[in-house]
Amino acid sequence: MRLLTVGENEAGQRLDKLLAKYMDQAPASFFYKMLRKKNITLNGKKADGKERLAVGDEIRLFLADKTIDGFSSPKTAGAKNTAARKKLPEKLRPDILYEDSHVLLFNKPAGLLSQKAKPSDISLVEYLTEHLLQTGEATEVSLRSFRPGICNRLDRNTSGLVAAGKSLRGLQELNELFRVRSLHKFYRTVALGTITGKQRIEGWLLKNEKTNQVQIFSEQRRDALPICTEYVPLKQLTIQGKPYTYLEINLITGRSHQIRAHLASIGHPLVGDPKYGNPKVNQEFKRKFGLEYQLLHAYRLELPRIEGVLAPLSEKNFIAPLPDSFQRILKSHTK
Repeated sequence: MRLLTVGENEAGQRLDKLLAKYMDQAPASFFYKMLRKKNITLNGKKADGKERLAVGDEIRLFLADKTIDGFSSPKTAGAKNTAARKKLPEKLRPDILYEDSHVLLFNKPAGLLSQKAKPSDISLVEYLTEHLLQTGEATEVSLRSFRPGICNRLDRNTSGLVAAGKSLRGLQELNELFRVRSLHKFYRTVALGTITGKQRIEGWLLKNEKTNQVQIFSEQRRDALPICTEYVPLKQLTIQGKPYTYLEINLITGRSHQIRAHLASIGHPLVGDPKYGNPKVNQEFKRKFGLEYQLLHAYRLELPRIEGVLAPLSEKNFIAPLPDSFQRILKSHTK
């Protein structure tokens, strides 16, 4: 027999929906048969599967472990069948900037995936799951019905702030803030050339899914998406005798590779960018500073007035410190 106790992340949904998540390989007919025969009960009583669950409800599965596990895919069988428990190299371990019972803010290092691209990858999502397993806020049982997740993705080689939901309500409400763009995301970068004055540029972005690269157009094109990028120069830099600009960017729209491609399209590619940057400049920075990634960092997150489970974040700003390599390059500036 296996006992499942309903928590906040499971409450509010129907019993049959929860069972379908817990044993995601089983047909619906299996659950209704087990419910009818009282091999699955709710609070010690017969159920038909349509009941809405509440916190503290007890679901008993009078089934063999072999049967339960046989109807569970590796994804729903908890963390033991994933790569999450493999240790990440120290340089890829993210810092936790803020945490409460519903959300968590990471400072993701460059080189770490936000979400895995293939089964063997260890991404920020797996690191999040591992963290919650270690603190006891998640168990291999609870992960069958709800998996924590991240709300904003950064490219593997972009560092900085990533927001994650630890609870169902935290994840839902945080995702909604990103969807309606009521919060503001600011990035820091170093771009080639001299840029003066605050500017707001617009255009159209078209992504090639096969090459994972984008093109920027000044006028609307078929299948292209509108983009808007705002930036403010923070400091003019001279590095190895060449002009660069240290920028803060307000990402108005959040398209794939938007900052990198948009700035490159106006003649100011990001330092270290392998796809849209200047190869000669990239080689110089790699040789002098050992730079392996583009200088792009999700630096600051400004949140609006919020109620509900996210109230502790209301009207707060969070900053992810620049990576050491980024700071070292800024300090190399000569007047």
